[in-house]
Amino acid sequence: RVREAVVSTQSTGEFYAPWCGHCKQLAPIYDELGEKYKDHPSIVIAKMDSTANEVEDINIRGFPTIKFFPKGTENKVVDYNGGRTFEDFVSFLDGTHDEAAEDKKEAKDEL
Repeated sequence: RVREAVVSTQSTGEFYAPWCGHCKQLAPIYDELGEKYKDHPSIVIAKMDSTANEVEDINIRGFPTIKFFPKGTENKVVDYNGGRTFEDFVSFLDGTHDEAAEDKKEAKDEL
């Protein structure tokens, strides 16, 4: 189901453990991120309790693990290694992986 959801959107997923202190610290930030993008047509913010669920082909080495699933790339999973503030996540989603930003980058690269 994870793969089906991410093909038509760009998605960010938090894989967490309920007992993890770092996950508990990230929870309000990630919830705020979900609120910001809840009506966005092409960005999905998701989280999953990795102690109760397993996802084939997604390597979880520690908690929390953040993965980015680019739009239209069914098998691509990008490890998110950026900052963990609200602003860091917004910058990543709006700047680095925004379709308009990608189009501008490609046009600039062609010049």
